[in-house]
Amino acid sequence: MLDFPRWKYWATWATVILGVLVALPSLLPPAATQMLPGFIRDTKVNLGLDLAGGSYILLEADVNDVATQRLETMRDSVLAEMRRSPRIQIGDISTRDGRVSFMVRDVQQVDAVRERLLPMTAGAGLTGQRDWNIEVRDSSRFVLTPTQAGLAQATEQAMVDATEVVRRRVDELGTREPTIIRQGTNRIVVQVPGLQDPQQLKALLGRTAVLEFKLVDTRADPQAIARGQAPIGSEILPYPSAGAPIAVQRSTIISGDQIADARQEYDPQTGAPIVGIRFNAEGGRRFARTTQENVGRPFAIIVDDTVISAPNINEQILGGAASISGGFTVESANELAIALRSGKLPVDLAVIEESTISPELGADSIERGIVAGIVGTLAVVILILLAYLRFGIYANIALVVNVFMIIGVMALFNATLTLPGIAGFVLTIGAAVDANVLINERIREEQRKGRTVNAAIEFGYKEASRAIFDANLTNVIAAVIMFIFGAGPVRGFAVVLTIGIVTSVFTAVTFTRLMVSDWLKKRPKELVI
Repeated sequence: MLDFPRWKYWATWATVILGVLVALPSLLPPAATQMLPGFIRDTKVNLGLDLAGGSYILLEADVNDVATQRLETMRDSVLAEMRRSPRIQIGDISTRDGRVSFMVRDVQQVDAVRERLLPMTAGAGLTGQRDWNIEVRDSSRFVLTPTQAGLAQATEQAMVDATEVVRRRVDELGTREPTIIRQGTNRIVVQVPGLQDPQQLKALLGRTAVLEFKLVDTRADPQAIARGQAPIGSEILPYPSAGAPIAVQRSTIISGDQIADARQEYDPQTGAPIVGIRFNAEGGRRFARTTQENVGRPFAIIVDDTVISAPNINEQILGGAASISGGFTVESANELAIALRSGKLPVDLAVIEESTISPELGADSIERGIVAGIVGTLAVVILILLAYLRFGIYANIALVVNVFMIIGVMALFNATLTLPGIAGFVLTIGAAVDANVLINERIREEQRKGRTVNAAIEFGYKEASRAIFDANLTNVIAAVIMFIFGAGPVRGFAVVLTIGIVTSVFTAVTFTRLMVSDWLKKRPKELVI
């Protein structure tokens, strides 16, 4: 039990040294860590929102927006399906009263229409229902009604997609370890440590960022547009830069789905901030074909149903790239670029709650946590030293190493330390010596039985190790359960607690045994413990 093979001896010391080195960047000022190797210098524990300060935002999705989008998507799908060969003639499609309805001109084609519509509906999860109900009224009118199960499934998928888009947009800000989690069925919690400008975050996350390129309807009468009347096949959209609305064709030339990249740039002629966009292969081909066929005509660049600019097509534009200008600042151009390249939000998100935690409050929390840790550690160190003398020194060395290793492991995984995490850290310090207490008390018992120094220590470690591993295994199970079912602060506490349990078992059992083994090589005749 006390015989250390050479490989195990050096492996234990290497683990201890590595743990201490990896912890240093989180404890020392940046200037003092320059002498460390690069891979170690870059590892650091991140501070959570409650310690570093930052912004907290609660977003809520508009479920009605999901229902509206489903109606519009189904309307477009029905139109496309009826136009494919052989074409089926239908009347105007209505989306009033939350239903999609249309009339089939030829009654004999009703069955053919039903056959085309059935594949457009699907089962809503495991509910046994379809996402759309299809009815035929008055022998030739089809009515497609969305089911509640289908709406619930669509809302869930929209929230999953929206959470991912929010995550990509926050990551683009260059922040470290943001917390982005679902809350309930239609809410998203966003916590960004270190970000002190919630307005920037609100503007970025609340933007749907639906980009469309459409041709301007030059036939429209300005007076009719002012009255809100658009020609058939066109729609009226606001155009803030021109000071008046504008009519554009409903058909979309290019959508945001065909964008490969978007970046904030500067106009080479004026130096004004613009947004440069690059299309994918399909978008580049469509843009080149459209500009070739419409030389001399204006086209509108639309973001979230608002015309940003409407330049003229002077010549065919090749290369799969374009730019958006419209009185941007550097910040607004960068926000639009981030929103475009991170993808559009599948549902409108409204900010219903926001707060900002100042760095001063976080610094106060850190200071109090450090004081609690120092006081707790000193109390434990003094008690163990007085109770076990030499073996108390070994236990205290292991305790200090354990503190470094907890920080080092968290730094390796770029974990985030929160205020509950500090609580878990302090708790771990108190519990870290439990194993040494069990070992030392067991050694005392074996000594009272009359065993020799080597035998007492051998049996002390051997018998106490079973209880140590059993006790800490139950603690790990509890921490894992807290991590699975908890959220936010509870998870932070569980993570630090789990790391502390693992490192404390290593330092209290393996590392102290190594030091005791080195002492026994001096063949001591008396054991004082």
